[in-house]
Amino acid sequence: MVVEVLKKSLSSKEKYGMIQSAIWLFVVVVFVGWIFIWIMTPTNTWKQVWMPQLYVKAASTNFGVQGLSLLLYTFPVLFIAVLGCVYLHIAKNTNSSNMGRCNDGKKCIWKRPVLVRGLLGIVSGTELALLFMFIALLVWSFSTYLHNDFATITHKSAAKLGLKVWERRLVKTGIRFGQVGNICFAFLFFPVARASSLLPLLGLTSERCIKYHIWLGHITMTLFTLHGFCFIIFWVVTGQTSKMLEWKKIGISKVAGEISLLCGLFMWVASIPRVRRKMFELFFYTHHLYIFFIVFFIFHVGIHHASIMLAGLYLFLVDRFLRFLQSRQQVGLVSARVLPCETVELNFSKDHGLTYNPTSIMFINVPSISNLQWHPFTITSHSNFEKEKLSLVIKSEGTWSKKLYQILSTPSSIDHLNISVEGPHGPTSTNYTRYDTLVMVSGGIGITPFVSIIKELIYMSTTFRYRTPKIMLICAFKNTSCLSLLDLILPNSCTPYDISSTQIQIEAYITRDKKPKPEPDNLIQIQSIWFKPNADDAPISAMLGSHCWLWLAAIITSSFIIFFIIIGLITHYFIFPKDPNTTKIFSSSLRTFINMLVICVSIVIVASAAFLWNEKQNAKKAKKIQNMEGSSPSSLSPDLKNNVADRELESLPQQSLAEATNVHYGARPDLRRLLSEIKGSSVGVLVAGPMKMKQEVAAICSSDLAENLHFESFSFGW
Repeated sequence: MVVEVLKKSLSSKEKYGMIQSAIWLFVVVVFVGWIFIWIMTPTNTWKQVWMPQLYVKAASTNFGVQGLSLLLYTFPVLFIAVLGCVYLHIAKNTNSSNMGRCNDGKKCIWKRPVLVRGLLGIVSGTELALLFMFIALLVWSFSTYLHNDFATITHKSAAKLGLKVWERRLVKTGIRFGQVGNICFAFLFFPVARASSLLPLLGLTSERCIKYHIWLGHITMTLFTLHGFCFIIFWVVTGQTSKMLEWKKIGISKVAGEISLLCGLFMWVASIPRVRRKMFELFFYTHHLYIFFIVFFIFHVGIHHASIMLAGLYLFLVDRFLRFLQSRQQVGLVSARVLPCETVELNFSKDHGLTYNPTSIMFINVPSISNLQWHPFTITSHSNFEKEKLSLVIKSEGTWSKKLYQILSTPSSIDHLNISVEGPHGPTSTNYTRYDTLVMVSGGIGITPFVSIIKELIYMSTTFRYRTPKIMLICAFKNTSCLSLLDLILPNSCTPYDISSTQIQIEAYITRDKKPKPEPDNLIQIQSIWFKPNADDAPISAMLGSHCWLWLAAIITSSFIIFFIIIGLITHYFIFPKDPNTTKIFSSSLRTFINMLVICVSIVIVASAAFLWNEKQNAKKAKKIQNMEGSSPSSLSPDLKNNVADRELESLPQQSLAEATNVHYGARPDLRRLLSEIKGSSVGVLVAGPMKMKQEVAAICSSDLAENLHFESFSFGW
């Protein structure tokens, strides 16, 4: 009987595996076709042979030429996103995702850092190759456009327009800078759509792709700035500066383009690394100009040309509105722990069904500090060990976090704290067991992603008796008080937790203290705060429930179909009516506004319906669980909770953790020596901390003498 069940299970997994393989193949084919369109767009073959035929067919439909742009440039990406949702749903339910898996050291050579220092930061071979290919696409498009344009510009053709040859070429060059910038714009929003299926389909997360968004932003603004300067120079030279104030009823709106460019320039200047780090609030608030940047850009080029870059923006709008709906809820902050190193741990109540992987992050907003500022933090709790609690750790470093620390460090003045969240967002799959040994190198608060990884490995070892890799944690702290961060490895719950079954070694380096502080200075004092429950607070739950990927696929599909149908009807009956007696010219700006309005309304209606439905289902499940379990841990008295915490601190896991820890005072870790001593055919080296530390570890892992070291970094500063 058992054998038959296993055979059926295996057969089911094989079927799902075949479906996933078919989806991947389909995705690759569609993506290659989409890229082929971008490659062919600047050629004469596309412009003179293919497009005229396509335009004739498009004109005979209700959707007009805009429908053709949506079909060629937008639909393929949305189709890939929907297929990705189905793929990820299957992977989630069967645990069959192999994304990012690497069982052989030689197979991981493409992930090895190639560039360690420079403007691009730490870049792997794959990232560098993709960057070169993308730049090659831009160069190909720009050079092809100019070659075809300049071939038709003669003294005679320029004289007909009252221009010189170089003036005509300047205009064409400016136009082509803008069109090539549109290619960058089409990719710009993919890395920042946190809940999109495109990044998880490739085994990526949004926080690790922020650097791609930065690269694309710099290239985009460079091209758009050159586009604007070319036209400003042309207008000044030809005495047509009055055109800078034109907003024509039909065609390109120059005023809208200038407003969009100014907004982009403000964002660009504020995002310079030195400005962003020293004046983060300036960067944060200035970056909200992206709304005006996008809106006036679309008014500038018109909806037909904007449809070329609509795909990434559409997915971003879906993601952004879903996050907006989630952020309107107040979540239940159950307790907090104030650590002696000016660090706080926030413990939220969560839905039992909410699961997340190690290194996931969550954005939080505290209205009493700032209504607009959202900050990301790594989740340190484990969704299986701590089914009713979600924890994250915040170091008091910036203005915002210092205010939060001040509020929590004076608990007598507060018994409840209103907080809103977005997330969790994280990897769909983490397979750290592929390594023989895991070396985690952290600096200060950089230890937080490793806390969640260690908990995951301990959970696998304790619950499933799974063979986990050896763990070596190398952590550097400024002061002795920061050793309290190591206590985060132990969950603050009553769940059985056997750390002795995991091979773990901790090398802690205290850089500023030369020796242990005398009693009682070296006693680790952790202050616990319990908050009063509020009826309006809800536990943190999945944005779209347990079947989130299928819901996301339904939202993308339904909203786009609604948008497509409504625009088709408006185009047929109002913009280009078939009545031959109608001679009214429809304004380009009004048409653009209608399209933007319909897109937003379609997304709002469908996403709101899906979100509210899942919220209702989550509330029913939470009530059912509460009735079955009776009194939940969150309803326990503070005294009983403190007694539970006291028993945990005296438990065996605490002793095992202390025995596995070596503390070195007045020294920095010799990373080259420590990493060279690690033996094994496959060693994962994870690093989170200051940029210099990451660069040092990356340089070691990229050397020829470290073929068994596989580098991976976690970033906090963007």
